[in-house]
Amino acid sequence: MKTINDFNFDNKKALIRVDFNVPLDENFNVTDANRIEAAKPTIDKILAEGGSVILMSHLGRPKGKEDKYSLKHIVAKASEILGVSVIFAADCIGDVAQNAADNLQPGQVLLLENLRFYPQEEAGDVEFAKQLASLGDIYVNDAFGTAHRAHASTTIIAQFFPNDKCFGLLLAKEIESLNRVLNNSVKPVTAVLGGSKVSSKITVIENILDKVDHMIIGGGMTFTFIKALGGKVGNSICEDDKLDLAIEILHKAKEKNVHIHIPVDVVAANAFSNDADTQIVDVREIPDGWQGLDAGPKSLENFKEVIMNSKTILWNGPLGVFEMEKFAHGTIQLGEYIAEATAHGAFSLVGGGDSVSAVKQFGLEDKMSYVSTGGGAMLEMLEGRILPGIQAILD
Repeated sequence: MKTINDFNFDNKKALIRVDFNVPLDENFNVTDANRIEAAKPTIDKILAEGGSVILMSHLGRPKGKEDKYSLKHIVAKASEILGVSVIFAADCIGDVAQNAADNLQPGQVLLLENLRFYPQEEAGDVEFAKQLASLGDIYVNDAFGTAHRAHASTTIIAQFFPNDKCFGLLLAKEIESLNRVLNNSVKPVTAVLGGSKVSSKITVIENILDKVDHMIIGGGMTFTFIKALGGKVGNSICEDDKLDLAIEILHKAKEKNVHIHIPVDVVAANAFSNDADTQIVDVREIPDGWQGLDAGPKSLENFKEVIMNSKTILWNGPLGVFEMEKFAHGTIQLGEYIAEATAHGAFSLVGGGDSVSAVKQFGLEDKMSYVSTGGGAMLEMLEGRILPGIQAILD
């Protein structure tokens, strides 16, 4: 696996695919600069070696060239974080981009305009990729968040750099962390899978059953399993068409000697609201008109014991509706257990939009071994797929 550590960037132009798809407020200020900060180590290293950097990214889902999606809005924030005055090219191909790239000096950073202003980017157009490729000497992919897309700048472009392509430090760390969980893990390995639907996690569950010793099932998925086992779930979210599948998963787990842990009690509410009345009930006896919205205290005690005895932990999905304060306790507690296990030497990987939001919201991010930056990309890797953006560098 070639990374930027395998190249000398002295007097070279590094063409880096970054993921600067950051949120902006109504005045076009960056409200969360995490993705820019995540790319900084790769950019810093190349500049320190005497190279220059050309950054390519998309922003949002523009329909044509829409000013509100212009990457010019993030130039000031990127300059501040990188500590250099970022030059902006008002196009990503053509004369404007080519002239800006030609005039780039060692130590300078150039940011190209939004790649998705051209439909050829998402279409994986070879000619468009070739035009992008002409701007730099070495291609670096450091955008895990888009590595599962076979777009021009993430995958197709690599063919124009047969010997001069590599992973940036961020993408290399993502691959390494996922490999550590899926292939080189220290046992016991525990996967915590939350979220609302079994259907969205089924391929993940099937792929990791061979790799884990324990699986904690939480969130809305719980009720599909409970109903399949003959329990009463009241008004809780439940996929009635997936009951047989839930039973099949339990059988497969038993065959593979994987211990499945499902909540035994829940915090039930009489409405999907932070102001609802709540009670703690047996997960198999949720009254009609009530719905389970968080894991209960006995469940959390059980989960704590599993987590504390684990050496490798993967967390994907919350245990409850953590966006509402009343139903955030289970997710917070779980995060604290994983943080404690990590402090005692376990390796913990958190990934998937909602779990990442939760660890950030509750100040637990720095207490985890690794927090993934790519939701969809991480899920696809957990499903056992080879991501096109990664394959293109390995080929």
